[in-house]
Amino acid sequence: MRMTISSTIAAPMRRAIYVTGTASLLAGVSGCALDATNPGPINADALNTPSALSALVTGAGRELSEGLNWVAYTGAAVSRELFPGGSSGAFGITVQQQNGRLTDDDGGDWWNRSQRARWTAEDAVARAKSALGSAAANSAVHAQALVWAGYSNRLLGENFCEGVINGGAPGPSTVYFTRAEANFTEAITVATVANNAALRDAATAGRASVRLSLGNVSGAVTDAALIPSTFAYRMPYFQTELDQNNRIFWASANQPYRAHTVWNTPLETIRKSTRDARVPFDSSLTILVGDAAVGSLGRVRWYFQTKHPLVTSPINLATGWEMRLIDAEARLIANDVAGAVTIMNVRRAALSVPPVVATTVADGWTALRRERGIELWLEGRRLGDLRRWTALNRPGVLDPKEELPGRSLCFATPLSEKETNTNFAKP
Repeated sequence: MRMTISSTIAAPMRRAIYVTGTASLLAGVSGCALDATNPGPINADALNTPSALSALVTGAGRELSEGLNWVAYTGAAVSRELFPGGSSGAFGITVQQQNGRLTDDDGGDWWNRSQRARWTAEDAVARAKSALGSAAANSAVHAQALVWAGYSNRLLGENFCEGVINGGAPGPSTVYFTRAEANFTEAITVATVANNAALRDAATAGRASVRLSLGNVSGAVTDAALIPSTFAYRMPYFQTELDQNNRIFWASANQPYRAHTVWNTPLETIRKSTRDARVPFDSSLTILVGDAAVGSLGRVRWYFQTKHPLVTSPINLATGWEMRLIDAEARLIANDVAGAVTIMNVRRAALSVPPVVATTVADGWTALRRERGIELWLEGRRLGDLRRWTALNRPGVLDPKEELPGRSLCFATPLSEKETNTNFAKP
């Protein structure tokens, strides 16, 4: 394998991890630039050196940020975390997506970016082991690569219909969760030896979420209990170039797009009735509607989300409050409605919003569905939740505004993969 680097690369590949609460800011993943002048072809093996690892791992983080950026925005439209605001072209919501359809002829950006994130991170892990040898066992750079691999695989598992690894045969999407669990488990071990508590907790929280998806409820609860409620692990975004901008913000920043709105979503009702700080949005006194007509509705009211208020706003990958909801879900699985309600109300009391009231199992599940929708709003997680609950036939109901008949619950494998991967049957 040979890799070619262009004559000049000044890559703004800065990647930092924002960690709040008990964890500190991760080091070693900050400013990074690769510069080369007419180097000609470079053997891939030349990257198997300790000095190249930080750049490779930084690149893996950038790939994940782009995959999450695309998936979180389009997934929000299809899951009705956001409502179409008008435009269906650049940074818009296509007519198919407005109708809840994620089809294989809708382009491959979501797939390509997410798969590239997985491959790049897993390649960085392999190169770290090769370059560092025994020193990989206590390397924070190696641990970071494993964390990126875990979250990249989780992104694919929660959002894509099929599991395809490096041109292999299609299979169940759970293959990504299995890989993510292995990535996170190894990351916990390496980060612990490296005395890097932030990476250890990031991996533990990630593993809790994928264990829940794999049906290992007790394992998920055990991991979740290790994470404090104040913990947050976030993917940052930057002004440097368009691909590094927070896509959810930019698509409704009126510069020039007003492509989505919070109008006609469950979050509009929740925010107006409770002032819940987890689902903030605002409106303009002079610009009242989106930037184009939305089907037979015409121009719709424009309420712009402010959870991501800047082009540089980070997106949560894992939080302590998500961990508490994993515990609440486990209690509902065990029919402990009172225990689940108590957990949900700790968070609600801290935010001064009315408590959850539920006495039946069905009511408890309805509350949990709503709480996860609020807590993980615009983080690329809702489709995964909807799909998981549907597959397991969990009780409870969604808000009527969240229902969309015939909606896709995952991104289809695109035609670009099906037409080039010989393991897919050709028509």
